[in-house]
Amino acid sequence: MPIVLSSINLKGGVGKTTIAVNYAAYCGNKGRKVLLCDLDPQANASFGMIGVEGWEAHVAKKGTVADLLGARRHKNAQGVARGFNDVVIKDAWKNVDLIPSHLDLFTVDLDLAGITAREFQLKKSLKDHIEDYDIVICDCPPNLTLPTQNALAISTNYTVPVSLDYLSVLGIGLLLSRINSLSEDLDVDLTNSGIIISRVGRPAKHRAETESVVRGEFNGNVLSGKITDRTAISAAMEKSQSIYSSGDQLAIAEFNHIFSELDQNLGIK
Repeated sequence: MPIVLSSINLKGGVGKTTIAVNYAAYCGNKGRKVLLCDLDPQANASFGMIGVEGWEAHVAKKGTVADLLGARRHKNAQGVARGFNDVVIKDAWKNVDLIPSHLDLFTVDLDLAGITAREFQLKKSLKDHIEDYDIVICDCPPNLTLPTQNALAISTNYTVPVSLDYLSVLGIGLLLSRINSLSEDLDVDLTNSGIIISRVGRPAKHRAETESVVRGEFNGNVLSGKITDRTAISAAMEKSQSIYSSGDQLAIAEFNHIFSELDQNLGIK
């Protein structure tokens, strides 16, 4: 089985998608075969990889992760429920396949209320394909609803991107506690592979103090590097590119530092 890594936080705007898509690109550039599952109904990872028009064209003819979770119940040309091969976008980026998301996930908990083993729908959909990949990366929504539960049910590891603001940091302990509880309920063995300080703004006393608190309280769980909030990151996403196509060498160096350390924590040589 491959490593399955979820990027997760209970707060939005902390860099979950940025970490997920750029780590996918990093792994793809290393020659690893990658599957990125976009489980956030905002679909930012999908838009950032294939663009809005590309996403719309794919959804019109194919399907999304909502089909794999059972939220849409659409049929393919053969009259059966859409499966992995119907929804996956091969080589969205170099060595990176994409399962795009859909707005239907906003109501998925209600839509799947009566489905048995609803937390394991993604696992069931990927079971015949997951071993084709070296690593699977799940971009989760900022909550612990069914899409996140489905991600955790197949995950071996998770990472927690955080920004240096009070509310983001306040929720770290709660999130780690809830993940531990969910992993027991789902009967999965999850490893915390690192808290990643992301979206760092201009130097300020309160940010330095917040970073000191985070590193002190969570000690070895916090990766040593950090990701600065740069225009190059959002500009690359708008062009459906990773940071590695941006030409911003400082940004690339920051991501490489973080991802090299993440590789070590995941046991990837």
